[in-house]
Amino acid sequence: MSYFARLFNLMIEVMLPLSILVAAGALWPRVFRDAAVDVMRTQLNRLVLYLFYPCILFAVAASTPITGALLTVPLLVGIGSLVSGLLLYWMLYRSPLGRGLQDTTRAILVVGGMFGNTFNIGVPVLVFFYGAEAMRYAVFNDMLMTMPLLWSLGVWICTRLGTHRHDVGGPSVVKVILTMPPIWAFVIGFVVQQLELTYQPLVTATRFIGQATIPVILFVLGMTIPWDKLTPRPEILAVSAVKLLVTPLIVWGLGILLFSPMEEAQYAAVVEAATPGMVTALLLADRFRLDHGAAALLIGWSTILFWLTLPLAMAVGLIR
Repeated sequence: MSYFARLFNLMIEVMLPLSILVAAGALWPRVFRDAAVDVMRTQLNRLVLYLFYPCILFAVAASTPITGALLTVPLLVGIGSLVSGLLLYWMLYRSPLGRGLQDTTRAILVVGGMFGNTFNIGVPVLVFFYGAEAMRYAVFNDMLMTMPLLWSLGVWICTRLGTHRHDVGGPSVVKVILTMPPIWAFVIGFVVQQLELTYQPLVTATRFIGQATIPVILFVLGMTIPWDKLTPRPEILAVSAVKLLVTPLIVWGLGILLFSPMEEAQYAAVVEAATPGMVTALLLADRFRLDHGAAALLIGWSTILFWLTLPLAMAVGLIR
């Protein structure tokens, strides 16, 4: 299949439904003036956190054998995130680009530029390229790389570089595990799979419930992006460029260096690295009193620009 034929299929199968869901979230409060946006967003996020996302994590973990190839995805994306974080730190704290910015803005942009929306946007793209089972790459990347790094190094950046709260102890990953249902669902599914206790009807049932995760979150994403305030600030566009172009290039280079010739799992890691900024940056901004507006702008611009950078990554061979 030619590049343009594949790109056309990608636009129809992936970009169109994702764009409709985001647009629906953006238009909803404008069409239905009585909609309590903040309440809707909070309740939908809770529904995802406590029901939809745990179900899909359990279904995938309970039916996915662990392989070396699968583990290369969180490895490569994790290294790419760390290298990008160092680059973003230099850009925002040491170069003229960050001059005049508050530390609360710099810190949330570093974190927002390190971690992508690897499940909600990454999964549809992965499924398009590699089939339905490719969801496992996003699930294991989230659980083995994003969650541990975000709630340890990411929180450290927010508290030490953003708010300078030296009274805050090291963020406890164990505490996060004890309080977040998605992580427990993944662990239970993993144990079930390792003990060969997988019950396929239960996997099918939980997968069916979990299918609502991506549509709901994309709808919420549309409600979250500040569409009337999308000012193209230089630091926002620069961080978006690192997230969407530099990070996947780093991961691709690592894949070539460490696993040549690259196979499906390594290309899946590039897809994961190429995703736009994650919505969790807003949660961190609120929790640690960082620049909420900058986080929202980064999510908005990186999501919009993703529809341009993804075809570019395809064209130059980073994604196959």
